Parts: sequence; C-alpha cells; structure tokens
Amino acid sequence: MDALKTGFVHLHVHTEYSLLDGACRIKELAAACKERGMDALAITDHGVMYGVVEFYEACKSVGVKPIIGCEVYTAKRTRFDKAPGVDNEYGHLLLLAKNNTGYHNLIRIVSKAFTEGYYYKPRVDLALLREYAEGVICSSACLGGDVPQLILKGDYEGAKKLALEYASIFENAGYYLELQSNGLEEQRIVNKGLIRIAEETGLPLIATNDVHFIDHSDARAQDILMCVQTGKKYNDPDRMKFNTDQVYLRTPEEMAELFPVRRDALENTVKIAEECNVEITFGRPVLPQFDIPGGLSSAEYLRKLTYEGAAFRYGAPLPKDVAERLEYELSVINTMGYAEYYLIVWDFIKFAKDNGITVGPGRGSGAGSLVAYCLKITNIDSLKYNLAFERFLNPERISMPDFDVDFSDERRKEVIDYVVRKYGEDRVAQIITFGTMAARGAVRDVGRVLDVPYSDVDVIAKMIPMSPGKTTTIEGAIAHNPELRTRYETDETVKDLLDTAMQLEGMPRNASTHAAGVVLTKDPVTDYVPVHKTGDSVVTQFPMAVLEKLGLLKVDFLGLRTLTVIQDAIELVQKQHGVTVDFDAMSMDDPNVYKTISDGKTLGIFQLESPGMTRFITELQPGNLEDIIAGIALYRPGPMDQIPQYLENKKNPERIKYLHPILEPILNVTYGCIIYQEQVMQIVRDLAGYTMGQSDLVRRAMAKKKHDVMEKERVNFIAGAEKNGVAPDISNKIFDQMIDFASYAFNKAHAACYAVVGYETAWLKTYYPVEFMAALLNSFMDRTDKIAQYIEECRQMNIKILPPDINLSYGKFTVKDGSIVFGLAAVKNVGAHVVDLITKERDEHGPFQSFGEFCERTACTEINKRCVESFIKAGVFGSLGVKRSQLFKTFESIMENTAAAMKNRAEGQVSLFDLFEEESSEPDDSERYPDIPEFSKADLLSMEKEMLGIYLSGHPLEGYAELLGKISNLKSTDLIADSEEELEGMDKSFSSGIKDGMTVQIGGILTSVKKKVTKNNAMMAFGTLEDLYGTCELLIFPKIYEKFTGLLYPENLVFVKGRLSLREDDTPKILPDQIFGLPDYLQNMNAPASAETEPPKETILNVTRENAKRILAFVKFFSGRTPVKLIDQETGNCVYSGYMNASEEVMKELETLT
Repeated sequence: MDALKTGFVHLHVHTEYSLLDGACRIKELAAACKERGMDALAITDHGVMYGVVEFYEACKSVGVKPIIGCEVYTAKRTRFDKAPGVDNEYGHLLLLAKNNTGYHNLIRIVSKAFTEGYYYKPRVDLALLREYAEGVICSSACLGGDVPQLILKGDYEGAKKLALEYASIFENAGYYLELQSNGLEEQRIVNKGLIRIAEETGLPLIATNDVHFIDHSDARAQDILMCVQTGKKYNDPDRMKFNTDQVYLRTPEEMAELFPVRRDALENTVKIAEECNVEITFGRPVLPQFDIPGGLSSAEYLRKLTYEGAAFRYGAPLPKDVAERLEYELSVINTMGYAEYYLIVWDFIKFAKDNGITVGPGRGSGAGSLVAYCLKITNIDSLKYNLAFERFLNPERISMPDFDVDFSDERRKEVIDYVVRKYGEDRVAQIITFGTMAARGAVRDVGRVLDVPYSDVDVIAKMIPMSPGKTTTIEGAIAHNPELRTRYETDETVKDLLDTAMQLEGMPRNASTHAAGVVLTKDPVTDYVPVHKTGDSVVTQFPMAVLEKLGLLKVDFLGLRTLTVIQDAIELVQKQHGVTVDFDAMSMDDPNVYKTISDGKTLGIFQLESPGMTRFITELQPGNLEDIIAGIALYRPGPMDQIPQYLENKKNPERIKYLHPILEPILNVTYGCIIYQEQVMQIVRDLAGYTMGQSDLVRRAMAKKKHDVMEKERVNFIAGAEKNGVAPDISNKIFDQMIDFASYAFNKAHAACYAVVGYETAWLKTYYPVEFMAALLNSFMDRTDKIAQYIEECRQMNIKILPPDINLSYGKFTVKDGSIVFGLAAVKNVGAHVVDLITKERDEHGPFQSFGEFCERTACTEINKRCVESFIKAGVFGSLGVKRSQLFKTFESIMENTAAAMKNRAEGQVSLFDLFEEESSEPDDSERYPDIPEFSKADLLSMEKEMLGIYLSGHPLEGYAELLGKISNLKSTDLIADSEEELEGMDKSFSSGIKDGMTVQIGGILTSVKKKVTKNNAMMAFGTLEDLYGTCELLIFPKIYEKFTGLLYPENLVFVKGRLSLREDDTPKILPDQIFGLPDYLQNMNAPASAETEPPKETILNVTRENAKRILAFVKFFSGRTPVKLIDQETGNCVYSGYMNASEEVMKELETLT
C-alpha cells in the first residue's frame, strides 16, 4: 500500500465485538475514521477476533486500510496454571498482525488462549507468544497491561525487565510502549514510567486512545452498555465503570494536542500502519480431502454414484429429461469445484442410513438438485415438483452451496462424531452465532439499567411491532406509530429511554453456539479461523456468513424431533403388527391421509398442528402434496394476504384469469397465484428469455427490494418479453406482480421437504394412530404441557391411556392391545437407570406378584424410598390389588423389613419364622396392610398430578367441561410454546390467533400460588392455572391480589377474566382483572339466559374492492362463534358468510383494515 497521508493512526480500538464493552459499530467506525482524515485503522477487541472479517470489509469499502489485531489477556504465571485465588488475575497486551504470517499466528495465539489458557479469561503466556511471534507487532497496552501494572505498583525495574523480555520475543523493533492520555492520574504515572523505560532502553513509543466509542457524546451509552453486561443499575455507586469519558475516536489533530512533545509516538503509529499488510482471500472453496476409491477423480466418482442412484430411482434406460438434467447439474457442480462437497455430504448421510439413523427428505434449496436426489442426499423428486437447481447452485453467482440435513434428534450426535473421526478432531468445529440487542430488547435492557418502572417500559416496548421475518427498528416504530411518536416527543423519560436504546440497538449482546452448524476444513481449523471453547466444544470465532465468504465447508446437522417420532412409530408398528413401513416405496397420494388433514385432525402432524394452521388447512381441503406445499408456503405473514384468492381459485378454477397464456403452465399448480420463488424465476425465463442463473439473480434482487436493480431489470424484462410476443403493458403488470410477491415468496424446495415429513406423520396418524400417538408422547416426555395436550387428543381419538403399571410399563410409552401404556420414566423422581433395573428384573424373572415381592426382588438395587413413594402416588402398583392408602402407610416398614431379612439371610441368620415364610407358596401379602379406606378421588388425582405432571385417570374440571367450553375464549394449549419445528418466521400471536393485550376468559384449577412482596411493600402473586388441556401462568398484581386474595390458594377452582401478556422474551401470561370461584360463577350465570352463553348477535361488515381480500383473510384467521357477513358496498350483495371472534380487541384491530 502507498504511504499513508495521515499523521496518526488509531491502533487500539474496541468494536462492538468487545461484547457489551466496546460501543463502536464497525461500519460507522470505518466511516468515521475516513471522515476524520485517517486512512488506516486497527481492530483490537478484548481476547477475541469475532469481528475482524466484517471490519476488514467495512474498512476496504470506504478506502481505509484495515489493521488486524487483538488485545489479549496475559496469565500471571503460565497459561496452564489455574489455581483459585492465584491465577484469576490477568493482564492485557496488544497484538497486531504485520502480514499474513502474523495474521495466522495471531489466530493461533487467540485460539490457544481459549483452548489451553482459559481461566476466567482466555490467557496467553510468554511461551505461546515466543512460539507465534513471527509477523506480529506488540505493545504494552492500557493501564491493565503487565508493564503499566508494575509501574503502578512502584516496581520500575520489574516493568523495565518485562518490557525488555517482550522486546526480545518480538524482534526487529516489534515491541512498543503504549502511551495514552485520558485524564486519569494513574495514566500520568504510567506514561512517565514508560517514557523513562523508552529513554533508557531505546524501545519505541506509540500513542493510542483505547477507543471504546466513536463520539465523545457516546460515553453515557457505552456506560449503560457496561451496566447491561454486569446487570447493574446506572445509579449504582459501586458498579464497574470507566473513570474517563475520553476514550473516543479522536482526530489526528486532537491526538497531536494530547502529545505535543512526543511526536515520535504519533509518527510510530503511522509507521506501524504502513508495515501492516494483511490480505484476506474470499470465495475460494477450501474443502476437506475426501478419499476416493479406485483411483477415480472426484468428478468421476460423483458421476458414477449419481447414475447408479438414478437407475435405482428411475429404472433403465433413464428418461430423457432426467438424463439431461443430471448432465447439466454435474457440469455445473464440476465447473464450480463442488464435486467433493457432494461426496462429503453423501458419505455422512450414507453412514446415518446404514446405521439406522433417520434422515429427513431434505431442507432448503438443496432439494432442488436432482443429483442430490439420486445420491439419496434428499428424498424429493426435483423434476416432478419443478424445483430449481439454480436456487441452490447458481453458475452465475459464485457462492458456497449449503446442504442443511435433518437427523433424528436423539442420534444426530452420532453423525457428527462420525465426521470428527473421518476428518480429524482438529478439522471439525461448531460455529459461533451472536445474539443482538433487538429493538424491544434494547428498550427493556436500557429501562432496567435506568430504573424506569417495569410497567412503563413494557408499554413502550410493546409499541414497537414484532413482525415475523422482518426487522423493526426503534426509529421505524417512532415514525409509524403516532402514539409512540407522541410519547417520544412529549415525555423526556421516554425520549431518553428510546434515544439511548437506539444507540445500543442491533449491537451483539452475547456469543453462543449455532444449534446445528459445523465447519469442516482441509487442514486444522486454526489454519483458517480463530476458535474458542464452550464446555468441551471447539467453536469458530467467525459466524456462518463469514465462513461461507472464506470458502469453508459449512453443514447444518439439524436434530429434528419429528424424525425420531416417525422412527419410533415405525418400530412400534413393526413390533405390534409385523408390518414394515417404507415411505420410500409409497406414493404420496393416499386420499385417506388427505382426509385426516382436511378434517383438521392435525395435532402432532408436522408443520400443520398450530391452531391457526389447522383452521386454514381445513378450509384449504388439500387433495395432494402440492396443496400441502402451497399451504406451508402461504401460511406466514405476507403471503397470508393471498390465502382468500388462493382458496377462491381452488374452488372455482374456471374463474382463474392469467395475464398471459405463458403464465398458465407456471401458475396452474398454485391456482393462478405466485407463491414460490421458483415461480418468479420461471416467469422471467419463460416470458423474457433469462437464463436459469440470471433468473435467480433477479429473484434475489426482488426479495431484497433492491429498487435500482429491479428497475434496470424491468427494462430488460419488458424487452425480452416483447421478443416473445408479450405486449409491454402486460409485461409491466406481470413485473409489478412479481415485485409484490417476490419479497415474501417462499422457497418451494423447502416447503416441499416439510410437506413430505408432514405427509408421513399424517399417514401414520391415519393408519396407525395408537403407535403414532405413543411415539409422539415419547418425544415430549420432557414437556408436560405437550403430554397433556396429546393425551387429550388421544381421548378425542378414543385411544385409551393406561396408567403407569409395575407389570405393564416400560420406560417409554408403549402400546398394548390397542391402548397406550404410560411410561415409568415419566414419573417424577424416577431415573432412567432405576426403570431399566425394574424392567430387566421383570423381563427375566416374570411379573411382580405383590408389593412385598417387588421389594424383595429389587432390595439390592438403587431403588430407594423416594422412588417407591413416587410410584405409589402415581398408582404404579395399582394392579397388585392394594390400595394406595395402605401402601402409603406401610411401604417404608415393608422395605426396611425386607432389607433386614435379606441381610440376615446373606449372613446365615435365618429364624424359624423366616423358614416357615420361605416354605409358603402364597405370594399374597395383604395381611401386612391395615384395613383403611382409600384416599379420596380428589387426593388421588392430586397425587397423580404431582407425580405425572398431568391428571390422567380423571380431572377436577371434568364436570364443568361443557359449560367452560361455552364461556371460555382461551385454552391453555393456545399458549403452549411451539416446538422448534413450528413454521419458520412465525410468532405465537400469528400461529395461534392470539394477540398481546386481548381480553381472555378461562376457567381452571389453581395448581400453585407463589406470593411475592414488591419493592413498595405490596403483595402480589404468580399463579399456575390448569384447564382441561394443560397449564398457563397468571401474573396477579397487588390491587387484584388484595381484592381476590381469598380465592388464591392451590387446588381452588376459579374462573379468570383478564388480559393476555405476550412478551417476546417470556412465557405468555394472563393478567387477571377479575377472579371468581368457578362453582359460584357458574351457578350465578342463570344458565342459558346469561350474557356469556346467549347466542352472539350477527356482525355485518361492509367491504370494498380495495379492502375485501384483507378483511376476508382477517375474518377467517380470527374465527370464532359470532356470525359474520361481508357485504359488497357497491352492490349490497353478501360475498361471504361465516363466523369470527368478535372480541373488543379483534374488532379494534379490524378497524385499521377498513
């Protein structure tokens, strides 16, 4: 690089990746550096290199030279010493990469600080620095540096000695003494000592400003950021804080004013910057070495495997379209250098299938590859379903392909372990991901730090919309929400809250491990990227997007719970019926399966079980897989507006009108609607002659709303369409439609893969419902809310659930004679090992004849009194003919006596009584039990609930079920957190049709009430309410608590009226306004004549051509009990008749659409 023009370069800078400490956003930092007349800049975050690639690109984009560095932590002894109270102190040291050798050495230093030296902080030592000093420049760092600390302790000679030792490590004038000027007395003392060392030793000086924020005015925001990190209040006098507000990005002129005498310290920063020349290479694939048999090349071996798989899939000879598509794909794959990538993925999927590990049909755009289908990487025919290969691998857009693969969640780790064994432990790592301070979260964090009342912060935070799949900024919310804007403009507290939150919004908040991402490298991972350690896992310090830019192979090994459900169900079917279920051998056109789905029996069916989706799917009435694919793509924010048109067109295909005949073969599968990204791509190809690769580029531009690119493409599209005989006015309309739809059009390949899994679960539910529900229950043994939901579904399906039984149950839920037997592992306080001991003993030596015999046969095991007590409460010994009350009274003495007898027998101390007892063949031990009555039904249910987490044999509310159904507008299941497999990009309010703040009514039993004293010394409570379907949480504020305290006790039956609170970072809660005793409330209703139960009055809504679609979609989404008619305002005709939820909140929301 040419000589720098600036007189000073900042070499000590902390970006936003010095998590919750540095407050410099990288893009703004680079721009500010350029604006302030500096043409080079360093990044030196605390102990990490998280942001170096982002920093490198940002600097390059504005013409600033990037200097890559890190402020590392130093161990007081060696990095391997980790003695409590001795090695928990650490120092600081600044390192800069001089060249690419230095950059890679810096990566190794930072990585080993984590993998070898981590103790409170990732630490380096002198030996590590010596090993990797080549190409690295070092400075003494800030007041926390080892040399400055010795100066502050009065040990000048020690400081000088250590400085010289560092200088010996970093040869050729590679070690500098670092001066700062921040107004602190300690810094003045350190500077004086450092200058003295420099004068006595000849070591060079540099000046830095330890930059933590960009502008001086950002000091308070950075201070608040530190409070967020430490969990402290801003006004806490004892909290950790900077004692200076001077660590900002000063101009060269300001730095010159601070160091008028030591010009050399300023000039040396420029000298270092000119010496530092790191070049990072992007886009060149770096794939692991894949061992290929028979001396073939990777391209040859891929072709061989592909055509073998194609023969299996299609038979011989291959259909012409299949052969042509395979040749095209193989050509692209080989040209782009990704043959080995396909082979690597094929290999670990083959390992999984060979070892009985269930693999999903595919995920994402990879399902568009026919080669992948033939290799059994995916399991959906991309030709049959018209999936675009270019959506996955585009020859005109060089980027790494990305196969995301689903495995059974219980066995996913086995596949990763295989990859580690095959490629080497040092060549495989998990991938970092960063949680950021989103708009609402930033407001809540800042409100907490500034001690703004929670209720006030909550109101403001909820004014910021949460749109699934969209990022809403605080600034955008203020602009679009008049109420929020008014509060911002008129309330100083709110203004300060939001202004400060905006300064922090979007910054990284924490680093964690990506749930599925794994990177595979040709050489050790640390030859390419820095790593850190989380527990036993090695994790890259660069996130997924950066790894892809660097050309590294990234694979998502996803654990999908539903695949485990499918595998378990198939095994149960085999065991119960001797039938082998092979979905690969089935077509997906069984009308009975689609009837199950169309009838709304979707609970447990992948992607289709949420209440909102169930409502939609029953209207859709799918008859084939294409309908399911479309349903999955449509049911999400954005495309949802198309649902009424789609349903109308499906019911009346003769009314579909296409703007041009060329569109019909493209859109007929979706009844004239543009739903998929692949359709946008095909339209520009077929109408305007674009290549496959070009069509993907257009799709991407539309999806990202790049208006300049789109308008340029409009001209090209119209010109190309005109050559195909399409008039400009028509092609213009088509282009406008594509722009409207492309921003939210869904990847069909992804939806198709999901639809396949959905079909498989629906098939199992249709033909083997008992086995399917048992498998489903097993997959959610860790979530009593889902267990309760699925057991209620079993009741609706007339599937009997047998209670846990000592002679029938195994650890998991099992099937016996058409019923499901509750699993012993679901009983609280009972470990899996104990269950294995019991079932092994029973299987080997027969059923237990009595409780006494059970105690005798298990006396020498780890089965303790707590476990037995839990079994008694859960009714596990019910089949042995003894009452629970009797067992409860005597079990401890029976266990003690049995243990004593076993001990005596072992020691040869057998009494005459024992001999007579042994000779007795009578297994009945009923004479041991007192003649007492059984516990009441209420007590039995309560114990059952305590041990199983649910009511199984009955329910305290079963006598109220019908009336509660009439007067409640909410079920606990509406609030159940969706599993990780729910529709992507959905939030709870959308998938369940519930809204924050909506009025709710629900009856149930209070299972717990936890009281709490507020800081104002008032009493409030947290309650758990259980209805017939599960549980939900109550948050009872002081005024309500005081008014209804007499009703707030466990086991009380209550009816609650209140509001719903949906916080993005918390469990949904009901905030009661009124609480009633349930029996009294129902008695006072006057039954049918009451306001709650009398038929609701019909609602009439006038609609126009402009708003009809929106209103119809809204009405159908919020279905309910109120009759509703939509009347065409122009003609007076009724255009829709149905039912909706006409609550005050819903109607208020509806007003915004009219």
